[in-house]
Amino acid sequence: MTLLEVKNLKKTYVTRFGSVKVNALTNISFSVESGEFIAIMGESGSGKTTLLNILATLDKPTGGEVLLDGGSTLKIPEKKLASFRRDNLGFVFQDFNLLDTFSLRDNIYLPLVLAGKKHQELDELIIPIAYKLGITEVLDKFPYEVSGGQKQRCAVARAIITKPRIILADEPTGALDSHSADSLLEVFRDINADGQTVLMVTHSVKAASCAGRVLFLRDGEIFHQIYRGERSNEEMFAVISDTLTTMATGGEKNA
Repeated sequence: MTLLEVKNLKKTYVTRFGSVKVNALTNISFSVESGEFIAIMGESGSGKTTLLNILATLDKPTGGEVLLDGGSTLKIPEKKLASFRRDNLGFVFQDFNLLDTFSLRDNIYLPLVLAGKKHQELDELIIPIAYKLGITEVLDKFPYEVSGGQKQRCAVARAIITKPRIILADEPTGALDSHSADSLLEVFRDINADGQTVLMVTHSVKAASCAGRVLFLRDGEIFHQIYRGERSNEEMFAVISDTLTTMATGGEKNA
């Protein structure tokens, strides 16, 4: 079932005095099926962050539209955007975005508290998630008392506790060591296997190799896409690396 549709998306930035226009996105179109795990790759300046910000309703396109369950996100009134994000989107960022004065437990609770959930509901929801993510024993610690991997697992818990339609992850392994990154990728694979839809922007070939589909952006356009099919992670790694090399050397779109 199609969950998200991106149709002819354009984004043009204009300098302060209107003398220069920069096309960050040009006619981007793709759809996302419910339960997919998609990685978005491309060099800096390719439009990845712009695209993610528009999907997150943090920015508006110059043209085109984004449909979630057939409804345009561009028609959501400004005053309802915060509740729309809270109800439908989960966010995982490279720098965790945790509040240092809150325990991990309270950081995870935050979107539910903002949604007006009762304390009993919070406890019932957090226990299975914390167990699944392996952070039960550190829930009452503060962010500065735990490792980067534990912080990011907390951020994932906060993202999924609202049962969002889509997880939007921006370089989620970027601030982690290799062991913590591998552990986090296992988490993403597990929550995706449970049916969670994930869109992940990443520079990491290893991270992208875990996805079911990889979209490559170059100069604000979709250059190519790869479907996993029956490929192993190692085979995905090789195909992704080849595609990135083709892009970097100015090659043409792969067949």
